Amino acid sequence: MGYKQSIFRGAIFIIAAELVLTMNGAIIKLASDGLPNEMIVFFRNLFGLFSLMPIFAYQGTAIIETKKFHLHLVRGLCGVAAMYCLFYVIANLQLANAMLLKSTIPIFIPLIAFSWLKEKISVVARVAIAIGFCGVFLVLKPGTDFDWVMLIGIISSAFASVSMVTIRKLSATEPAVRTVLYFAIIASLVSVIPLIWAWKTPTFNEWLMLIAIGISSTLVQLLTTRGYASAPASQVGIFSYSSVIFGALVGWLLWHELWDITSLIGAGFIVSAGFLTLRDRRKLLK
Repeated sequence: MGYKQSIFRGAIFIIAAELVLTMNGAIIKLASDGLPNEMIVFFRNLFGLFSLMPIFAYQGTAIIETKKFHLHLVRGLCGVAAMYCLFYVIANLQLANAMLLKSTIPIFIPLIAFSWLKEKISVVARVAIAIGFCGVFLVLKPGTDFDWVMLIGIISSAFASVSMVTIRKLSATEPAVRTVLYFAIIASLVSVIPLIWAWKTPTFNEWLMLIAIGISSTLVQLLTTRGYASAPASQVGIFSYSSVIFGALVGWLLWHELWDITSLIGAGFIVSAGFLTLRDRRKLLK
């Protein structure tokens, strides 16, 4: 099942996904005060799977019939690896910086999309990626004391970029719901293993947060899947930078996190990169 291609529509889906992801990150940060990362990842996947059950009940077993299981497996394993890393980063860094590290995904996506899917990268997209990278460079301030948590954030982005390009490949034949459902199944099975050594009984409030994380994360998956199915990854991937702005706002409102002038200039570079890509409406040959 393919989707009508539109860079504008793809951008809207990605921006919406990033807004929900940022709110989800705030809940994860709150939950991590009392729960281990392994439990948050597992219940995010389990409750996310439960939230898809009405769709499964309505459409029946036909929704999981696929000839692309190997791609679903790649997407699932890379996605859950990225999730473990990202949740750890969210728990241990300022929310804005965690969202910024996640936003390095577009730097990896075009290279993977080019080598795997043979998607062309327009000149405008290359310039936008370069501008976005400069923004990331300014915010991270290399040369100061290096925080190893930041490296974990970069590793998370590398895994996530493979997962997202796999979504692009799956979108040619697979509906978004099937892709998200397979991810939820695979991620739940994989993430149940660490519970053997990491279990802690949640409080009532922690249960509520875990449920909210699972449901909102599934919404992010659906929006992201539609976004990358609507346009080439090398064109719309850069809109994941919008989470940097959302993260800064939420971090300021909830934890009084503030950026200095260098970080603000870097964020400006990132936003500029997003607008530059939005103006590039040319269709790419597949």
